[in-house]
Amino acid sequence: MTIRNAAWRLCGALALLLACATARAGEITVYTALEEDDVRVYLAEFAKAKPDIKVNLLRLSTGDLVARILAEKANPREDVIWGTAVTQLSDPRILEMAEPYKPAGIDAVKTAFKDPQNRWFATTGYFAGFCVNTEVLAKKNLPMPSSWQDLLNPVYKGQIVMPNAASSGTGYLMIVSLLQMKGEEKGWQFLQDLDKNIAQYIKSGSRPCKMAAAGEYAIGLSFAFSGVKQIMEGYPVKLVIPSEGAGYEIEVSMLMKTAKNKADAKQFLDWLLTLDAAKLYGERSEMSSVPGAKATPAVLKAGLPADVSTVLYKGMDFNASAKNKDAILAEWKKRFER
Repeated sequence: MTIRNAAWRLCGALALLLACATARAGEITVYTALEEDDVRVYLAEFAKAKPDIKVNLLRLSTGDLVARILAEKANPREDVIWGTAVTQLSDPRILEMAEPYKPAGIDAVKTAFKDPQNRWFATTGYFAGFCVNTEVLAKKNLPMPSSWQDLLNPVYKGQIVMPNAASSGTGYLMIVSLLQMKGEEKGWQFLQDLDKNIAQYIKSGSRPCKMAAAGEYAIGLSFAFSGVKQIMEGYPVKLVIPSEGAGYEIEVSMLMKTAKNKADAKQFLDWLLTLDAAKLYGERSEMSSVPGAKATPAVLKAGLPADVSTVLYKGMDFNASAKNKDAILAEWKKRFER
């Protein structure tokens, strides 16, 4: 190879690198487990605030998203993980991928919603609820449930759908909160008894509520805001929050060490704590850590409590949920997955 040819090849390589760098400027890749309709609204508002930043998005159910992140660990593609259950992201293999970052506004967020090492912070959260189709109940002469215990009534056989704990963060939340409420032995026995009434385990956390709203089943076990949405859309649904206390989860975001465009990724994370974002959380989430997030009158009318802390299960242990996740899911699959 001549010196001249070598020089041309070097210039070509440098040009390619510069072109790749240019393509990344103003562009980030975000992985999320948030609901698709919420994501569209949030990103549309973000685009107004930061029109020069393009967001490439991958949206999957929580379990599938975490599996994807771990499968790509040797070559991560995401700059940001957004709105995904802390129980799932507390996996040490994922935490070691996170770069500590304190976004603007983080000091106003309560301690429970942020990592002491600044690897993640939560803007929103969700808790368990039952979506009950009142027309189906009347047609089949079924009683209105008010608790987890009520769901063991044999009259509900084949009338309940529930998220699959292996793929849905909502599904895992329900399983682990019941085990924490009742203890391992009684908890697994309760789930065994409940399984007798379950028609299907659904991959999505919101889908069971939508199926109940459509009249396919009487009761869809979901996260509470899924029920709120169906009620606001005019479906004959009543939101029931279990009287034993609703297990809950917080949805966290983090910056990746391998982010190719950290400057814009940080701008995205900063925006999540702004008042503009907070207003959207009040419209589209059952709980939020961001000052200024306030449930709207329409949301409250649909059945969301004004103070959600009054209905949450007070004994939730996120560390135990994360630590025991693999063992719990393995047991759940062995007993119930079908």
